Amino acid sequence: MHVLFIEPSFPYNQKKFVRALKEVGAHVTGIGERPAEHLDGEVEGWLDGYEQVRSVVDEGALLEAVQRAQERGPWVHRLEATVEAHILPAAKVREARGIPGTSVRTAWLCRDKPAMKEALRAGGVPCAQSTGASDPDEARAFAQDVGYPLIVKPRSGAGAAGTTRVDGSRELEHAIEEYRLGRGGSVAIEEFIEGHEGFWDTLSVDGEPVHEFISHYYPRVLDAMRRRFPNPYLVVTNRIEADSYDEVRELGRKVIRILGIGTSATHMEWFFGPKGLKFSEIGCRPPGVGVWDLYSAANDLDLYREWAHCLVHGRPGARASRRFSAGMLNLRPERDGRIAGYDGLDDVQRAYGDWILDSHLPSPGTPTAPVEGGYMANAWLRMRHADYDTLREILEAVGRAVTVRVA
Repeated sequence: MHVLFIEPSFPYNQKKFVRALKEVGAHVTGIGERPAEHLDGEVEGWLDGYEQVRSVVDEGALLEAVQRAQERGPWVHRLEATVEAHILPAAKVREARGIPGTSVRTAWLCRDKPAMKEALRAGGVPCAQSTGASDPDEARAFAQDVGYPLIVKPRSGAGAAGTTRVDGSRELEHAIEEYRLGRGGSVAIEEFIEGHEGFWDTLSVDGEPVHEFISHYYPRVLDAMRRRFPNPYLVVTNRIEADSYDEVRELGRKVIRILGIGTSATHMEWFFGPKGLKFSEIGCRPPGVGVWDLYSAANDLDLYREWAHCLVHGRPGARASRRFSAGMLNLRPERDGRIAGYDGLDDVQRAYGDWILDSHLPSPGTPTAPVEGGYMANAWLRMRHADYDTLREILEAVGRAVTVRVA
């Protein structure tokens, strides 16, 4: 099978997808922005061909690169992207060149939050009340009907990027200005849903999940992206077959069917609280911040290879063991500046070293990154343990024990 893979070099984990495709027997052509002579040596060794473009989200440039690869041969069977911003351009080029895969309709619904929720509500999926707004009066009318608090975010944003909580009319007017409503801007506005936030991720083949995982955020993402403390973490459970998760899994399968997601990775976020289980959003791509590395470590498998196996052979190659839960803890500096050192790491290593998978500890003198940079900004560590509750306790304890000092 010949697979065209968009942007094999950036971000850092893209090379893992290329490696996996090669391992399962694919002929791989990369399409990226980096000159061929500047490719990582490993990436270059795994690729059978390469097309440089000025931008992988420039549909015209992408279309020309795909056409060149098709004309050169061998026959192109798949055009794949795994980064949120690349999904829709890839779908448009895929349809233009007659290549199987995620459709433009599906890619657009997974990208445009108001359209996504309109389609899912019509299919009976419980969602927060929401609308799209490009005019100030549309935003004010929605606030009048639904009440505060509200969430305002880009129509096509990922995660909590650009997301604002609005608690009253004054904050709404500020958001109207910030997002330039009435002056070319457009946003998704949603009812704020109180409760716990988690995510359900899959590898699906022809719309049927063949691998699935459930993870939890502590605290919820919007808080984690706005507040310096407590140190936030996310954790994947190894209890996914428990009856308590049946509703989440059924909800996710319904969402996949309605949106027409076929053979693809998916990343779906959900809330559970006083109003019950509510769908939040979904992407037809893997989650970010190295979460697939957690899934792999927790389940004794290589999820990147599983993704490639599903694409190339139409089926999974291994089963998830569910032996461990695994989590990532973001260790945040006490304030902005330059990192001066770390307190408490030796104690953490002595107490919990057996369960630490890996870590990233920027050296003294490194400038700090802003809080909204996310779970892999500044310092982090990843851990696993056979018991989910014990792992949560450990992550909480490490988050309290370690201080990232700033000069």
